[in-house]
Amino acid sequence: MPVAALAAIFVTSFGVGFTGALMPGPLTTVAVRESVQRGFWAGPLLAAGHSLIELALVIGLALGLSRFLVEDPVKAGVGIAGGLFLLWMGVHILSRPPEQPVVVSRPPLPNNPNVAAYDNSWQRRWLHSLAGGEAATKSLPKTAAVLMSTAILVSVFNPAWVAWWASVGSAFISQSLEQGAAGVASFYIGHILSDILWLTLLASVLASGRRMMSGLVYRAIIAFCGLFLLGLGAYFLASGLVIVF
Repeated sequence: MPVAALAAIFVTSFGVGFTGALMPGPLTTVAVRESVQRGFWAGPLLAAGHSLIELALVIGLALGLSRFLVEDPVKAGVGIAGGLFLLWMGVHILSRPPEQPVVVSRPPLPNNPNVAAYDNSWQRRWLHSLAGGEAATKSLPKTAAVLMSTAILVSVFNPAWVAWWASVGSAFISQSLEQGAAGVASFYIGHILSDILWLTLLASVLASGRRMMSGLVYRAIIAFCGLFLLGLGAYFLASGLVIVF
């Protein structure tokens, strides 16, 4: 089993995952609020919940669809769909770069629109109803369970997350299955490490109140990520078209 192939799966999976993690979304918004309120451990706990639902999904796809994903017509279809989705993401990022990340420094809670929206969201109300209010959240095991469950629900009910796994995720697993279980494991570890790294970094910065990064640095990183997605999308699209033609 080529080590280089496993390393390539890991690196590309990590790169795509980190690009997605950097873009503001529901899970990042939850992490902003909970890290400010609860401290550093909110980030890793949210990442743990997110990783559990994605582990179940990866195992289900690998086991339930493995016999189909290795067929040439299916590989071509998911390769083309995944490639087009990645190309769309890359173009979207490069044509409409965000002015700044969700937070570049510790935000004043009442004036932060992302946090204000989360305050009124069903995720926030659900979290507090389970935790029994602010006093009950001091119980670490209960808080951990609530945060992990919240991350699972936020992920499952995020349409972009579902669309990503139906296209790009399936294409990645199809490619990874060529290296067997080790290939799928490399894909999952690379993918989830990107989420863990980002949410942990975000929580650490917010809990300490330190400045995170300038808007210019963030936009440069996003531009690089957009180009990376374009290149990978072209690769997936070409791999699917080669099978068709």
